[in-house]
Amino acid sequence: MVIAHFSGRSRLDACPGALQVHAAADGGLARVRVPGGRLTTSQLRELAGAASTYGSGVIELTSRANVQVRGLGEGGGFAARMAAAGLLPSATHERIRNVLASPLTGLDGGGITDVGPLISELDRHLCARPALAALPGRFMFALDDGRGDVAGLGADATILPTGPDEAAVVLAGVDGGLRVLLDAAVRALLTAAEEFLAELAAQQITAWRIGELEDGPARVAARMRARSGEYPPLPGHDPARAAGTAASAAPLRLRPVGLGPVGVVERPRASADRRVALGVAVPLGRLTSAQAELLAGLASCGELRLTPWRGMVLPRLDRKEVAGTAARLAEAGLVTDPASPWIGVTACTGRPGCAKSLADVRADATLAITSVRNEPADSGTLPVHWAGCERRCGRPRGRVADVVATGDGYRLDLDGRSLACADIEETAAAMTAARGEL
Repeated sequence: MVIAHFSGRSRLDACPGALQVHAAADGGLARVRVPGGRLTTSQLRELAGAASTYGSGVIELTSRANVQVRGLGEGGGFAARMAAAGLLPSATHERIRNVLASPLTGLDGGGITDVGPLISELDRHLCARPALAALPGRFMFALDDGRGDVAGLGADATILPTGPDEAAVVLAGVDGGLRVLLDAAVRALLTAAEEFLAELAAQQITAWRIGELEDGPARVAARMRARSGEYPPLPGHDPARAAGTAASAAPLRLRPVGLGPVGVVERPRASADRRVALGVAVPLGRLTSAQAELLAGLASCGELRLTPWRGMVLPRLDRKEVAGTAARLAEAGLVTDPASPWIGVTACTGRPGCAKSLADVRADATLAITSVRNEPADSGTLPVHWAGCERRCGRPRGRVADVVATGDGYRLDLDGRSLACADIEETAAAMTAARGEL
């Protein structure tokens, strides 16, 4: 969303990190950036151990495929442990390492290219540019492999391949026709970040996102095109017009955002690699340390992938073992059934973690989901977000049914209509009806 006539924010971004901890109602809140959502099994185990030792024992997954730990006390033990695990490679750039990537890239034969190698390249060059440490902690990059799964998530700077050698540069969710060679994708993302900072300096204002600026995507794109010699000519584009600039093309229409991979994901039958991936939904995005340890033990290839839908992907599992793996995860309270009523349900922190919340929305959401779990009717696929106040923190993008705490119950908002609910039974019924589009 582009905010018209934006005149600047009154304060700098205070988004938490592992070093810059936020003081929440339930203690310190640390957020650890995980570029591309790629975690090794040893890193997940370290997160689980650190969450139990220093915090609440719960790992929260975020909509940016990062993780956070709540209930931290004073002292730097948590940050030191994250640094030792390789999750804090730069003290100056730690809060700006927000990089989304297509979770299934390179696993299922989908997309145009495997963006996995670009994740580490972007992170390395991002941390190597001192000036980019000035980026706000909410600035976000995205590497879409061409399937369109993360291009519509509103990142500030996104690469979306349009062919084997070419990519669109999408700024604040807007494709303005900017095209670069795929080999120049990382350079284009870094340039977009630099030009965002340059635009802030030129206007002498404070902003956290490109979309907050008036005509922000167009202004940043114009600055990128003006950087002579940065981008080689693209095949099929007029060299006289494109030489030394980013080429232009007709804008793309981005696909609506989905709900993320859940269940077994196979490669095409023609593939020689017969291993499969397993998408795992994490109810309300909260992993206990025991669940994290189990996931780490079941990830046979030594890697897990976080998704921006607050879930995980276990890559490259043996086909013969995947059913047993799914059963063990289900026993532990995790979800591998795409028809589960937990799919698409999110919630803010709520009480007791947030002092502004009017309800314990996570507990109430759990009651509501449990009450409809055995209903014979289809629970529907419309996303539902439970919010403890009108701020609706953590709300997903796109069309969502909002369940908002009012202090004397909940209110369900959808498509401009509202329904007041006096108790959790009424709220659960209204949520089920909204999800089924009844």
